Amino acid sequence: MAGRGTNTTTKAERTAAPTLPVASVLVEVSLPAHLDRTFDYLVPDRLHEAAAVGCRVRVRFRGKLVDGYLLERKESSDFTGTLQWVDRVISSEVVLPPRLLELCRAVAARYGGMLADVVRLAVPPRHARAEKQVAEPAPVPERPDTAAWQRYQRGPALLDAVHAGKPARAVWQALPGEQWTDRLAEAAATAASAGRGVLVVVPDHRDVTRLHAACARAVGEDGVVALTSELGPGERYKRWLKVLRGAVRVVVGTRAAMFAPVHDLGLAVVWDDGDAMHSYPQMPYPHARDVLTHRAHAAGAAVLVAGFARTAEAALLVETGWAQQVVGTRDQVRAAAPRVVAIGADDTQLARDPAARAARLPSVAFDAARAALREGAPVLVQVPRRGYVPALACGDCREQARCRRCAGPLGLPGGTEDGAPKPAACRWCGAAEAAFRCGSCGSRRLRAIAIGAGRTAEELGRAFSGVAVRTSGGGEILSSVPAGPALIVCTPGAEPVAEGGYGAALLLDGRTLLSRPELRATEEALRLWFAAAAMVRPARDGGRVVVMADSTLQPVQALVRWDPAWHASIELAGRAELGFPPAMRVAAVDGSPEAVNDLLDHLELPGTGEVLGPVPLGEVDEDGGSEQERALVRVTRPAGRELAAALHAAQAVRASHRPAERVKVRVDPLELL
Repeated sequence: MAGRGTNTTTKAERTAAPTLPVASVLVEVSLPAHLDRTFDYLVPDRLHEAAAVGCRVRVRFRGKLVDGYLLERKESSDFTGTLQWVDRVISSEVVLPPRLLELCRAVAARYGGMLADVVRLAVPPRHARAEKQVAEPAPVPERPDTAAWQRYQRGPALLDAVHAGKPARAVWQALPGEQWTDRLAEAAATAASAGRGVLVVVPDHRDVTRLHAACARAVGEDGVVALTSELGPGERYKRWLKVLRGAVRVVVGTRAAMFAPVHDLGLAVVWDDGDAMHSYPQMPYPHARDVLTHRAHAAGAAVLVAGFARTAEAALLVETGWAQQVVGTRDQVRAAAPRVVAIGADDTQLARDPAARAARLPSVAFDAARAALREGAPVLVQVPRRGYVPALACGDCREQARCRRCAGPLGLPGGTEDGAPKPAACRWCGAAEAAFRCGSCGSRRLRAIAIGAGRTAEELGRAFSGVAVRTSGGGEILSSVPAGPALIVCTPGAEPVAEGGYGAALLLDGRTLLSRPELRATEEALRLWFAAAAMVRPARDGGRVVVMADSTLQPVQALVRWDPAWHASIELAGRAELGFPPAMRVAAVDGSPEAVNDLLDHLELPGTGEVLGPVPLGEVDEDGGSEQERALVRVTRPAGRELAAALHAAQAVRASHRPAERVKVRVDPLELL
């Protein structure tokens, strides 16, 4: 379908297209904010048929030939100078249709970004061979059996609305032990059976693999396609074209799929929306949940925000009435949940406990693991950090141990050197510290602040002799483990699926997760705990979860009671009181002190706006130059679009002055503190 122009015709011989001779082109070039617009070019007569709106073209910009997208054909231009010519049509394939272009514009406006940056995320690079391949549309599947959704209040009503093409909005809280991939596949097949399109976004490729297999069983192999950033460029473009051309109705993928050009969207789903992987790390830093809720609203489609836990953003959707919650009854929760016990073990308790000396576990956790292994079930051990002993402190005054050379944190790398354990080493510069001396009290003793997965696996192997110990995390993540007695030590988010479920889960070092200096620390800790605990067998089958954290803390109580909605409501109320997202819209402005102040000087805030800071970030820029600062700009939610527009305008004014230093602007970032 490619239509390429030739360069044999001279400029003097060129004639413009007989109708709509002017093309508005979005160039694929990184431009300053004040040039965030399209540029007009003349379409030569020889390209009149090939130059379709939404296709890729090549034009001359600033003396160089660059690629771009033809966004509009029109009769005339407002430009008073001499227009240059479209050099060629790279391909007549309409890769940026109107519905996708409008989505890109809406996302750019939502985050105060540039249209070209959003289009770069939405449209993958071209591979000509893929455009020549033709795929037959997948058949419409039959409506699946959805009896499992009857365990949830409003579950059947939700799927009936999806099948009827109604714009249902729901927050689904999956029950413990739920085969969530099967439930989402049933919802997807329900929409597809009505001839509608489906888009499901999950955090990582392991989730994509499981969900793709479930959807393939529900709608057939040809009816679903997976889109992830891990795909090679050619394969990704091939699959993306199948979606663009309407050959498949169901799309599953990671955040790269949030812009997938699904035809006649009937259902948009985001699973585990609190996972940081849903936030795109490139400008303008869109979040999959926000993009999908906008798409569903604009298309009149159903939307489902789902997970075992609930974020403050999802709680806001429910409390404002924008969405209805789909949850199980308390009887269903009690029947499906494992027994959860919280142990706020301090050093004194552990020292008195014989089991703790062998495996750094209180007797309750030790007994739970031993009982599960006796029943022939695997045990999940969640450790907040990788490595051996990733953080050390003075053994006397508890001040964090730091490197004498660069002031970086000291840790134990694990392993041996010349037959002896490796000494403490700096986690920044790597220098060994064999003769530590505390700068505060002079002590030479060291103690562990937190124990890593490697050290935990070693200790458990000694305590449970004869039991296989496997680790999952870092560069080696297990996707699944077989049934049978084993200890599975993993970092949060790397828990493999166990055949038949885990007999017990031990959630270690809870205070490490809860005490992180972040706004979302408690929400994130609870999300990780729920994800792990949901893999454990019900209490009636002996399933137990032991969390090492103070039982009086609200997130721990939410886990013990298995009530994520309660904690999300409390979190939302606290955010509203403090004036943080999602109760308010907040933008973070990072850069050197001069750059941040320069942008703030050009920023025309909405009436409800205020600036917090700037405050030092304790880091330098990418070039190792000036210290970085962060200012927070916040407004009420109704003024969110005004804030984004004001930030974009301020960046445009600043860019027109050719500043020496850049600033990084993120609207509603996950990390504020």
